[in-house]
Amino acid sequence: MDDIPLSLLFTVLLILILLSGFFSSSETSMMALNRYRLKHLVRHKHRGAIQASRLLKRPDRLIGLILIGNNFVNIAASALATVIAIRLWGNAGIAAATAMLTLVILIFAEVTPKTLAALHPERIAFPAAYILRPLLWLCFPLVWLVNFIANQMLRLFGVQVDATDTDNITREELRTVVNEAGAFIPQRHQSMLLSILDLEKVTVEDIMVPRNEIYGINLSDDMETILRQIHNSQHTWLPIFKENINNILGFLHLRKAIYFLSRKEFTRADIMQAAQEPYFIPESTPLNTQLMNFQQQKRRIGLVVDEYGDIQGIATLEDILEEIVGEFTTDAAANSKDIHPQEDGSYIIDGSASIRDINKALDWDLPTTGPKTLNGLIVESLESIPSASIAFKINEYYIETLQTKDNIVKTARVCAPEKP
Repeated sequence: MDDIPLSLLFTVLLILILLSGFFSSSETSMMALNRYRLKHLVRHKHRGAIQASRLLKRPDRLIGLILIGNNFVNIAASALATVIAIRLWGNAGIAAATAMLTLVILIFAEVTPKTLAALHPERIAFPAAYILRPLLWLCFPLVWLVNFIANQMLRLFGVQVDATDTDNITREELRTVVNEAGAFIPQRHQSMLLSILDLEKVTVEDIMVPRNEIYGINLSDDMETILRQIHNSQHTWLPIFKENINNILGFLHLRKAIYFLSRKEFTRADIMQAAQEPYFIPESTPLNTQLMNFQQQKRRIGLVVDEYGDIQGIATLEDILEEIVGEFTTDAAANSKDIHPQEDGSYIIDGSASIRDINKALDWDLPTTGPKTLNGLIVESLESIPSASIAFKINEYYIETLQTKDNIVKTARVCAPEKP
């Protein structure tokens, strides 16, 4: 060693420090890669991504290789720095060389490279993968031996080293990914994606048209009334029943009604011949399940029934789609007519208004786990039907009943809590 020029020793020391920085940045960048983006790049035949993906299939071997290389160059650099210090200052320089080398490695081979790799993992990992793959092939026996010993030690502590991470993602994690997408996904698209994730939390009972609002054809009426109902209908599908909605006979599509309306005379039998048999939906069916059921059954409308088989309302394919994309029919205007803003910041709301519609329209958080309408929420909270005006609070929302008729709260004034 005494015959080797100091300039050459310093050059080798510099190379070892650079190699240490390479291994440190490679480890951080490989572990910091976004696995889902990596899969996306692999599908698009990105060469660097393909190399990195192959290495990450066995992360134990990758880490073993990087740590072997990193420790080797660090120890070699420490030994070389000691030799240089002894030649320059004698034995007294050993302590100074240790302190200086520690600081140099910490700054230039650890903190700086790892910080850069954490900020730009792809820029570091993809080029490094071209070096690490052949290096792994050359050092495989040593890497295998080190991993074998390490894995056996982990098994002693009950760690399953053979368990593989499939990179699965939960629904809530996916929700977080969508929320954090920022400008990469437009706000409108984010809302739609989140609505799809929420479909299983909502049942057909939450989105159905309630029984008392069902518009249909009662075959017990005279033919003039039936004809007028068909001509004045704003709906594509009309339920057909006799006497009451529980005695449902089928659904009539107005397009099929053209065939008998073109005749001078038609009978109830003609209406029934054009009708489609009824389709029933349990009220507790989640929307994601019902969406698939509509698709499988080739249906667009169904009658919602409770556990006793009594009809509670009507649910349509359009109602489910509106949960995803938002209101796109005249129902949006109808819902807005239930909510009347006041100059003092309060709202006068019809008792029949859906709580979910109120929350959507006003960005409120009224409870939706119980009753579906404002009237139902008020009656449940008071545990009685108010006979006169009464004011109270539900979850910090101030509610004052204004009109009660036929055992139903017709209108109420609602004030939202002040936001901090």
